[in-house]
Amino acid sequence: MSRVLRAAVASAGGLFSRLSALVPTPRAFSTSRCSHQAAGAVWNLGRLNHVAVAVPDLDKARAFYRDVLGGQVSEVAPLPEHGVSVVFVDLGNTKVELLHPLGDDSPIAGFLQKNRAGGMHHICIEVDNIDAAVMNLKGKKVRCLSEKPTIGAHGKPVVFLHPKDCGGVLVELEQA
Repeated sequence: MSRVLRAAVASAGGLFSRLSALVPTPRAFSTSRCSHQAAGAVWNLGRLNHVAVAVPDLDKARAFYRDVLGGQVSEVAPLPEHGVSVVFVDLGNTKVELLHPLGDDSPIAGFLQKNRAGGMHHICIEVDNIDAAVMNLKGKKVRCLSEKPTIGAHGKPVVFLHPKDCGGVLVELEQA
């Protein structure tokens, strides 16, 4: 190796070691334990449970995820208490939730009026203690869209956080 090349490699190696010291070491992913604790809280933020997508045509969306992408797609499940029909696409480490309005007063109907082609509606993150999370977040002036958690599509307590308090994203917290 030429002296110039050796000097370039040594210089790059030194630069790399300085840069790598600035980059945090990735932590191992674990689905069995929550990994991020809110400062001073008695609850932990867990894994991404799903990304919800509002769709104007549920059958067409199911076919796309199943037939084009080859995903494992659930049957349609109506949730009249939430005004939606849902389909889950299992991705192994998380899910995509397809949402379609169930009736004219569905919140998804309103979303689709503004977004005719559909689009991302919300993200859902698991927490290990939803009641403590709600109390802690309310103390931090984060608004919940309901007074207390309700039962969600997975049969577990959920609460939605106001998008204006969450960087413009509708966030659903679900009891792990």
